[in-house]
Amino acid sequence: MSVTILYQARLPYAAEAVAEGDNLWVPADDLAPASGWELRPEGACRGDVCVPTPRDRQGEFLRESPARFNLAALARLLGEPVIHEDVHGVWSFGESAAPRTGTPSLQAPDFALPDLAGHVHRLAEYRGRKVFLVFWASW
Repeated sequence: MSVTILYQARLPYAAEAVAEGDNLWVPADDLAPASGWELRPEGACRGDVCVPTPRDRQGEFLRESPARFNLAALARLLGEPVIHEDVHGVWSFGESAAPRTGTPSLQAPDFALPDLAGHVHRLAEYRGRKVFLVFWASW
């Protein structure tokens, strides 16, 4: 069945994938153009980042005849949200929340701005005290 894959910010990609419940089995040749991931001996890789598939769950990720990869299982492993619409065969993959969790230290980065009199104030000077910042732009 032809499905449309919307993978994060990539362009939509049509693939002859097999949808089984919440699993999407993408032909190995379509994996890279659809998602940017490619299969290597070390696992699913995108650029220099490789994600090994759990050895005890290989059947959840790989099929051999014909060669297919479960893109939805990889997304679940990475904590990426997946939704699908079965009538029109559309699968959408979002970004994991992990990179968007904010600043780990919960401290704003230091910066310096002058006041109307020209005196420069640094945010670090007020560390440990409550600060109310107001930003305004004309556009």
